[in-house]
Amino acid sequence: MTPTIAQRPGVAVAGSIVQRQPLLFRRLWIDQPTLVLVEAGYKVLHGEAGTFRVEAGQAVALAGGQAFDVTNYLGEAPSYRARWLAWERGLLDRWSPPAGARPQPVVMLGSVVPAFAEAFSALTQSLDDPALPDAVVAHRALEMLVWLEGVGRLILADTKFAARVRRLLAGDPAREWRSPEVAARFAMSEASLRRHLAAEDSSLSEILLDVRMSTALTLLQSTAQPVTRIAGEVGYQSPSQFAVRFRRRFGCSPTDIRRDRPRGGGSVKMAGIANSAARPC
Repeated sequence: MTPTIAQRPGVAVAGSIVQRQPLLFRRLWIDQPTLVLVEAGYKVLHGEAGTFRVEAGQAVALAGGQAFDVTNYLGEAPSYRARWLAWERGLLDRWSPPAGARPQPVVMLGSVVPAFAEAFSALTQSLDDPALPDAVVAHRALEMLVWLEGVGRLILADTKFAARVRRLLAGDPAREWRSPEVAARFAMSEASLRRHLAAEDSSLSEILLDVRMSTALTLLQSTAQPVTRIAGEVGYQSPSQFAVRFRRRFGCSPTDIRRDRPRGGGSVKMAGIANSAARPC
């Protein structure tokens, strides 16, 4: 599997991950409802909702607006491999969730049937196919929602102001976002913007930095783009400065994400998971 990302604006974005060493990623933010299908190795997620282990051949659906500590383990496989899909807001606004469905942060889907995996592949291939009109691609993305019984539980309300700011910044992480512009987008003063974020123990600079580093991690995992290009796509003209910020956020360098073997160093245990170790990143 070659790491890839495909996107159809307003519909969905999908990608694949190949990782050849176990690494622990702390506080990864899930902006949009996301589906993950593990194909080799296994994934462990730890968040406010609990600890979840997703084996090869299984899938998990995650509601947007929450953070997890995530570890991708190789297990007995030579590499961890997975595919992921995030539905964009434009499509979700057209979806009517089942009546009575209640918000739920994590939905474990268990082992998937071949038809589910085939529908996943068909959607991924169609996202960047210029021959297919948006309506056809949207139909395939909605089909994946139909596969997820009770998908309405994954569409959480924007209860936190910081999450709304984060979504705005994530639309263009390379942009030099300033307080006056962001405040204007939410029809408020700069003082109100700072006050709202401070009430949630956050700030504009912290959100922008985390958006940039999280976007960079996705590009490192799901594309073959050079690190220098990824640095530019998240707003850094200096690759060395980007590497410093990335290491400060995740505890490892950008090149570590693509390294075939782990370098020397300690390891940490994920709480509640026996016989599984990964060094922090």
